[in-house]
Amino acid sequence: MKYLYEEVAYLKGLAEGLEISKETKEGKIIHKIVEALESFADAIVELDEEQEELVEYVESIDEDLSDVEDDLYEDDDIEDDELSFIEMECPNCGDLVEIDEELLYDDEVDVVCPNCQAIILSADDEDDCMCIDCCEDEE
Repeated sequence: MKYLYEEVAYLKGLAEGLEISKETKEGKIIHKIVEALESFADAIVELDEEQEELVEYVESIDEDLSDVEDDLYEDDDIEDDELSFIEMECPNCGDLVEIDEELLYDDEVDVVCPNCQAIILSADDEDDCMCIDCCEDEE
């Protein structure tokens, strides 16, 4: 942004070198234009410095957020591809529900339909699986 100051200084020097008087109508306007250009140059340089500070600040926040994400998701060794789901039909409303396969083998968890809140698999049930895969095997 130094080039702005250099350009304004050049114009100012040119006006002085041409001995443009501040007393004439044309001289007054030329000197006012140069002053306005100096103000614009100051404002632009200030905005540029503030923008650079903001960029550094955002990059710092981004790095901190990345560190937090790494810490939070460090324990999540399971990838989405490694999760397996079973589709089951709710006996109450008939909706197909995807259930984590691990829940099928957990004797302490009731599987509940997210639509109607009916129990699809009770922790008390044994071998009463209603998943599509099991129903197809029975046929």
